[in-house]
Amino acid sequence: MKTLTTERLTLRLVSVDDAPFILMLYNHPDFYRFVGDKQIRTIEEAQRYIEENMQRMQKRKGVSLLVVETKTDNQQIGICGLVKRDTLTAFDIGYGYLPSAYGKGYAIEAAQAVVEFARDGMNIEDLVAITNNDNVRSIRLLEKLGFQFERVEQQYDNGRTLQLYSKRL
Repeated sequence: MKTLTTERLTLRLVSVDDAPFILMLYNHPDFYRFVGDKQIRTIEEAQRYIEENMQRMQKRKGVSLLVVETKTDNQQIGICGLVKRDTLTAFDIGYGYLPSAYGKGYAIEAAQAVVEFARDGMNIEDLVAITNNDNVRSIRLLEKLGFQFERVEQQYDNGRTLQLYSKRL
């Protein structure tokens, strides 16, 4: 992937210098709840995660999660990008934000840029997204982007399910 820009945001490739931000984001309670615990507890673990997961996916599969920053002050507010999971045939749009970014339209703005890049820059025809059935913000975002619920991907014993959404580009 490459750097993407919108009216208010820059989405750029992650570097090991982003480790403090990744550590903070990935340890936020909302991230734990809706994305999962990635076992990142130190700057060194964040750097390793960036290298072994995010940058490796970029090198091997040509896609990755991008750091989302506001243009006005270069404030890191989240991540958004494409993921290629071995368990899914289609590319997956993924995202996560700090609560300070909630309700400002940043998530839809960044996600629209990623969808447009997938379609126009990579000639991808289908995208999927996975979210918990109780992640109302994520489901609302996917619906605004034109994704449709496709199926339950996995059920958990706590009553929550992981749902798969898809969109034809």
